Amino acid sequence: MATMSLNAYLGQVSSAWGRRRGPQAAELLSLRHPHVMSSRLQLEHPEDHVQDVLDSPLDELVAAHLRCVWAVSNNDYSEAHRCQSAVVSCFAKVFVTHKDDNWALPVMNTICLDLRRVAAAADAERTRAGQGHPGEVLEKAAEGLMSCFRVCAGDTRAEMDETKRWGMLNLVNQLFKIYFRVNKLHLCKPLIRAIESLPFKTEFSLSQLVTYRYYTGRKAMFDCDYKAAEEALHFAFLRCHKDCQKNKRLILIYLIPVKMLLGHMPQESLLVKYNLLQFSEVVKAVTEGNPRRLSAAMAAHQAFFIKCGIYLILEKLRTITYRNLFKKVFLLTGSVQIDISKFQAALLATGADADIDADETACILANLIYEGRMKGYISHAHQKLVLSKKEPFPALSAGVVVS
Repeated sequence: MATMSLNAYLGQVSSAWGRRRGPQAAELLSLRHPHVMSSRLQLEHPEDHVQDVLDSPLDELVAAHLRCVWAVSNNDYSEAHRCQSAVVSCFAKVFVTHKDDNWALPVMNTICLDLRRVAAAADAERTRAGQGHPGEVLEKAAEGLMSCFRVCAGDTRAEMDETKRWGMLNLVNQLFKIYFRVNKLHLCKPLIRAIESLPFKTEFSLSQLVTYRYYTGRKAMFDCDYKAAEEALHFAFLRCHKDCQKNKRLILIYLIPVKMLLGHMPQESLLVKYNLLQFSEVVKAVTEGNPRRLSAAMAAHQAFFIKCGIYLILEKLRTITYRNLFKKVFLLTGSVQIDISKFQAALLATGADADIDADETACILANLIYEGRMKGYISHAHQKLVLSKKEPFPALSAGVVVS
């Protein structure tokens, strides 16, 4: 394959395309296939020769692919991105003319994946050179993917087996990866709406569904919809292949904080199994209601939590830590009417700010009541917290409000 001639390659492309063999055509247009190693196919200007062998518009698509192969071989990823964008653009124009026909979906999936990867490499290349801003090329790549998405989403009249809409989820997952990378999560909303409206939304391949649920779970987490996030991430974790330990660990990085916010603390054995001991001290601090220990745990692994984008989510656990601490005060006093000074003393004893006063303590109590972590009210006249006699500390997952 490394010594394949141009004529042999073009003959194979023509045969695969003419016989509508999607997987074979996809390989021949992939930047990850062995043919890209052939020096005979690394051509800066292949147009004339390609036009002599292939008919339009296939010749334009293949010529752009060969130019991209040349650019990649020369480590010019900015040029490779330009060429691969041309591949995707040309394919979208051809694909939309294929009425009631989706045999080329493997080709679309392959060239769109390559576009995203080349764009990421071009972004890194430009960043090293101090050009543009991070994510700029990836955003342009997203425009190319959207052109294919619109073709797929618009194919509403074809029969179920022939509709191009079967290609939508793969494109959505690629777009999710870009939007999360460039921090434009609001652009995910219309994509999610499009997938959820499909009558066959549960019939995609399991691998695509796991990826989709992983990203929709993360999106729900950042939107503070923790129950929806737990459902999506739990689906992704359970159905992720058991041998994909790296992916299961990645899912857990977001599933664990969500479950903790809903009152489900992970077992130490789970953290050990997936090498996530960064959460171990956080879990212990929240469980025992120790703000000082929580601050120390957050500080110790701050870099990891920030890199994963969960630091601010974990900071919300401070509220639960206060709730667990104040529940201890309630159990020790054995009364539903408790002086605010007792809660203030508990905060001081467990590492709150040394100058925390009664007003700040009352503010914390008021927030806990508002969020549904406690049931009761504050009597400012008597400087007391009056708790409900029935279930003063509801289960953490019982419809709390977390903003």
